[in-house]
Amino acid sequence: MNGSYMTEDRRMIQEQAREFTMREVLPVANKLDPEKGDIPMSLREKMAEMGYFGILIDEEYGGLGLGVFEYCLVTEELARGWMSVASLLARANGLPGMEKLSPERRAELLPRVARGECLGAFALSEPSAGSDVANISCRARRDGDGWVIHGNKYWCTFADGADYLIVIARTSAPVPEKRHKGLSAFMIPKQRGGLPPGLHGAPIPKIGYFGWKTWELSFDEFRVPADALLGEEGEGFYLATQGLEKARAHTAARAIGLARGAFEDALAYAQEREQFGAPIAQFQAIRFKLAQMATEIEAARQLNYHVCTQIDSGGRCDLEASMTKLFATEMAERVTSEGLQIHGGAGYTTLHAAERYWRDARLTKIFEGTSEIQQRIISDRLLGK
Repeated sequence: MNGSYMTEDRRMIQEQAREFTMREVLPVANKLDPEKGDIPMSLREKMAEMGYFGILIDEEYGGLGLGVFEYCLVTEELARGWMSVASLLARANGLPGMEKLSPERRAELLPRVARGECLGAFALSEPSAGSDVANISCRARRDGDGWVIHGNKYWCTFADGADYLIVIARTSAPVPEKRHKGLSAFMIPKQRGGLPPGLHGAPIPKIGYFGWKTWELSFDEFRVPADALLGEEGEGFYLATQGLEKARAHTAARAIGLARGAFEDALAYAQEREQFGAPIAQFQAIRFKLAQMATEIEAARQLNYHVCTQIDSGGRCDLEASMTKLFATEMAERVTSEGLQIHGGAGYTTLHAAERYWRDARLTKIFEGTSEIQQRIISDRLLGK
């Protein structure tokens, strides 16, 4: 069921992404996720050949020049295979700050991004600053013709594999009621596969979201040139929070893809698994679970299609973006849990993908703004702050 949102071009994009996922992504996920292995470079290269790193990049820079709708179509399909692969798209299409670069720098960088040759990582959160972005304490001070960054960052996924980091740091002391005013953004090129001198880090042990590492970083008097500053000094908060509608639609699409993976696997398993002399799909308890799962997935998908359409039309939809992020991620936890339940004891092993979908779905309720943050945004819009 696709409603009136789907054109022939979009159906083709969806079908190609679905076929690519089942052929290329799912087998890799099934092999490497239980081993906590990293997304292989060969898969990244195949994604680049499909144009996935340039979905939102203008055609003049070698991208596909498409919208958030197409971005989320591809995201859902990839997440059905492995959420980390769907998240990798945002390391090209979704990172903020590109519009702050000079035309010359954009002309040099964006074609490389679209080809998957230059992917980034975002260093925003800190041990004491997650949803409260204005509480950032990592400092950047002027020093001669450059800047020196000192402090810690947390939850920086892909810090080692990225070709550059975007770091949000405090460049002036916080002022009560205007704490966000003193933040600035820096773009730091680096060698892929490691961290530069003066930047130390360690992977954070996680219960899921495998395929890449998530890092705790420590900047120790780390020097960057003056042109590392993205935009104007003090604009970092706005750079960090711009594009949240797109990011939340992307997270909703990831959650929908996870839920669909859990549903499709449970549907197949229920028709194969026999108990009491019959496939468990013949039992009303299982049939009703599957009916509810399918309904919830479709409801989340249609809401997200609406939000994507609003974003692409240029209309404001921060309220609806929070709604789709909240609804889809809460739905994904329920549906993936039911998928595991239908698998019974087999679902609690790494021999089936059911537990992977469940673990990864749990994270979608936390990143890009927790469910509680989304409820705060929605209620503030309904009732006033």
